[in-house]
Amino acid sequence: MENERIIFAFSLTLIAGLSTGIGSLMAFMSKKFNHKFLAGALGFSAGVMIYVSLVEIFVKAKASLTTLYGNKPGYWYTVIAFFAGIAIIALIDRLVPSYENPHELKNFDHIADGKAKDRKLMRMGLFSALAIGIHNFPEGLATFIGALQDPALGVSITAAIAIHNIPEGIAVSIPIYYATKSKKKAFILSFSSGLAEPVGGLLGYFFLIKIFNDAAFGIIFACVAGIMVYISLDELLPTAEEYGEHHIAILGLISGMAVMAVSLLMFA
Repeated sequence: MENERIIFAFSLTLIAGLSTGIGSLMAFMSKKFNHKFLAGALGFSAGVMIYVSLVEIFVKAKASLTTLYGNKPGYWYTVIAFFAGIAIIALIDRLVPSYENPHELKNFDHIADGKAKDRKLMRMGLFSALAIGIHNFPEGLATFIGALQDPALGVSITAAIAIHNIPEGIAVSIPIYYATKSKKKAFILSFSSGLAEPVGGLLGYFFLIKIFNDAAFGIIFACVAGIMVYISLDELLPTAEEYGEHHIAILGLISGMAVMAVSLLMFA
């Protein structure tokens, strides 16, 4: 039974990570992207992640820690772990130069006209692939631990992160494609960069399995909530705002929250 849960959690993490390949395929299928649709999808993903983090994950972490340490100390530990998760992902984000950060999706329409040099494009694509690998480690841990503790919750997190990873695939594949003129190379690099997600989940699990108890679960879950809230507010919503109308991004955000709320009620 335990092995089945691990395989299920790993499968979800793999799906979330390899969705970067979907973004790569989208980049090749059309030269013009529907930015409004992308904005709505990113807003939706942010809504799912914010709602599930604050309403479900944080609450479960608090329940675990307050049961162990009492109401006030347990609540304090939950809040500290939540902001520690934010600090971890913020530090990782800080280490990635902003102009090469895959979460800051660029407008590549001018590239097809040959206005950028191949070497610069290749460097941008490779750095984006490396940056995605760094970012996806904590995301992989969030997906894996979430799915391990609650399969229904894991599916919701996977869907949100998969949507979030699609523009990352675009950010990697487009500059590499125009630099090398090879769709195969661009797709392989984009697809491979998503492997950091399941690797992050597995490494996190194997390192934590020896200390995994109710206390560790509460702290990790609170950290995961912080990581997901940061990703939503710092990456998804700004990108959605930039590539679509404000109200489209907000409508997507609210829709994501509503869908997440209904799904949690159905599985309650």
